Amino acid sequence: MLPEALSNGICSLNPNVDRLTMTAEIEFDSHGTPGKKRFYESVIKSAERMTYTNVKKLVLDEDEGLRERYAKILHDVRLMAELAEKLTARRIDSGSIDFDLPEPQIIIDLEGNVEDIVRSERNVAHKLIEEFMLAANKAVAEEFSGRKFPFLYRVHDEPDAESIQDFMEFVSGFGLHLKMDTGPLGFQRILKAVEGKPEERLINHVLLRSMKQAVYSEENIGHFGLAFNNYTHFTSPIRRYPDLIVHRLLKLLIHGRYTKEERERMEEELPEIGSHTSARERKAMEAEREIADLKKCQFMADKTGETFEGLISGVTSFGAFVELKDFFVEGLVHVSSLLDDYYIYDEKRHSLTGEHGKRTFRLGDEITVTVAKVDLERRRIDLVLAEEFKKNQKGMRKGRR
Repeated sequence: MLPEALSNGICSLNPNVDRLTMTAEIEFDSHGTPGKKRFYESVIKSAERMTYTNVKKLVLDEDEGLRERYAKILHDVRLMAELAEKLTARRIDSGSIDFDLPEPQIIIDLEGNVEDIVRSERNVAHKLIEEFMLAANKAVAEEFSGRKFPFLYRVHDEPDAESIQDFMEFVSGFGLHLKMDTGPLGFQRILKAVEGKPEERLINHVLLRSMKQAVYSEENIGHFGLAFNNYTHFTSPIRRYPDLIVHRLLKLLIHGRYTKEERERMEEELPEIGSHTSARERKAMEAEREIADLKKCQFMADKTGETFEGLISGVTSFGAFVELKDFFVEGLVHVSSLLDDYYIYDEKRHSLTGEHGKRTFRLGDEITVTVAKVDLERRRIDLVLAEEFKKNQKGMRKGRR
């Protein structure tokens, strides 16, 4: 991300201020089918700087005062929402897989202390912006793909046969069936079939873990998850370096400077750029995860001994990760704390099963746990089953007698 002085200042579309921008202009018909496309450098003077919450209220007509306050843009906002809905429908019809997994939002006070950790909202306004960004990214990639010019694509390879087979076996236990050759549409139908059901979260997680990671590449193999033949990252040049590369390539194209010499240079440089930016993206994600884990540990540091309801969010050979329902925080129940049996890990079924009692802990199961320890240095929250914690407490009291 560019420094705030740039990202929130000269590079931000502040209202009623001229800003230099790069525009992808796409015409759509009444069915949401894209037509004529144009790409050009432009000057934008935005009318308003709004919040997702207020846009949602305008779209859903939830606030009369807001409707009057934003009367001059109300028609445009609702027309945008109508188009976004049609774009979503077209994308879903083509097989695009939409993982709607909640993410944590860490609420921090003015002194940097964590006040709360909640589920981030993803409302109609978020989805509107997402659809328009997807459309712009796709249009730019199509322009370069059609011209066969060297380009930096955002690609997502299809899962390997073994991963598909494992997922097929897993969902068959829920009475769901998937064919090997159905592509993203088959996976999408599975997610649709479990929507609103208790196993929805579980199957979303397992499918996500079956997928390969999207990367940047000069070789266009398409984007499996989105079911797009052409895709790139164009819309966020102030926070992603690959988008800045794409802007530079697009400027070469629209100014007629993407010469034979430039194409030869890009053919040589883009493979390394794709590899490097993919590696840096993974590093950035790891850093973000570490910061989030630290903040979560700081928030839970004074909650040792407290009991919470949770869902098993991951299962490994060394234990089960549990996401607390109250705070959207994850901790580990280590297998060594399961004292009632010897537990065997089943990787394909995402479960731990007791060798003698056959008690099973499986991804998605509800579970009651107690916070045993918070390790800030290792950024880890240790949990134990609430029943085991109570037994230990009773044993300690008896020992003191």
